[in-house]
Amino acid sequence: MSSLGASPSRFPTAVYADRIARAGGLARAAGLDGLLITPGPDLRYLLGSRAESFERLTCLVIPANGDTASVVVPRLELASLTESAAYELGLTIQDWVDGVDPYRVVAALLPAPARTAVTDAMPALHLIPLSETLGELPVLATGVLRELRMVKDEAEIDALRRAGQAIDRVHARMGEFLRVGRTEAQVAADIAAAILEEGHTEAAFVIVGSGPHGADPHHEVSERGIESGDVVVIDIGGPVEPGYNSDSTRTYSMGEPDPAVAERFAVLEQAHAAAVDLVRPGVTAEAVDAAARDLLAARGLADAFVHRTGHGIGLSVHEEPYIVTGNSMELAEGMAFSVEPGIYFRGEWGARIEDIVIVTADGCEPVNTRPHGLGVLPG
Repeated sequence: MSSLGASPSRFPTAVYADRIARAGGLARAAGLDGLLITPGPDLRYLLGSRAESFERLTCLVIPANGDTASVVVPRLELASLTESAAYELGLTIQDWVDGVDPYRVVAALLPAPARTAVTDAMPALHLIPLSETLGELPVLATGVLRELRMVKDEAEIDALRRAGQAIDRVHARMGEFLRVGRTEAQVAADIAAAILEEGHTEAAFVIVGSGPHGADPHHEVSERGIESGDVVVIDIGGPVEPGYNSDSTRTYSMGEPDPAVAERFAVLEQAHAAAVDLVRPGVTAEAVDAAARDLLAARGLADAFVHRTGHGIGLSVHEEPYIVTGNSMELAEGMAFSVEPGIYFRGEWGARIEDIVIVTADGCEPVNTRPHGLGVLPG
């Protein structure tokens, strides 16, 4: 494999070289001595590594002074680096064996005392001894790394497009799975299999909220049988290689919907469209939230919308930016997030429409293209 090569599970090595260099520069600008990244989404973003977090420390150390980054890794976990870009990048590999203090190995790579920032996925099992060894409590690296992870490059955008197309293909097959008399659990099992068949590496989540269960935004599945006349919320997603996630919600009616349901759902469609139409660089995240929220409120549905309008997406299903009241962050080209207003009537029914959108130079590109209307299936 060349230095610019990549396995199917990651991007070309040059992508990770650029990310690590920019991360070090942002750490320096923040007055830090370095970044400490243990396994999780940040390590995958910076190194393409799928290493897992165990009781033995694995840690990417990025000095802010521009020195070569290092990976401190248990010798018995060296194989976890082979699919990453670590060797091709020429990083220093500091392997250690039981009996060696890995926190001192990390500290030796930085000034003393060191002002560091750690990934928010670092377990307390490692954070506390690292703090004691470094002589100073680290801060979270979220404020540094979000500047990188929020704005997707072309390779990431392409991955999100493919993820969106894959989950759209699953929604297109909903008539195969969603039928009166089947339980939510039976429907969910078929959907999970279809998620894999349509190109995902796993089904990260499957929500089948039928009838009154649809009024719980985070209901998963149950043994409730689907009945004629039910409104059913289907919220599904998962990762496609190299690890970027889909997340899409559509709402279905088992038979022709009650006119009152159809009327309220039409308002939800308008709220979703209003939020998507507002997305462009320079608009604030809270303004997009308000576009959906204010329209629903004007039609008497303010109390039925109980969550934020959206969340960022990428290597994590939920990441920044969050499309929520109080977030005055201005959107920038390359940001990717969900737009998912919903309405919920406890004990009765609920509905949600969700697309992933990518901010473009003058608007946005939805990666999901399935119809937004209430999907009517045989009841």
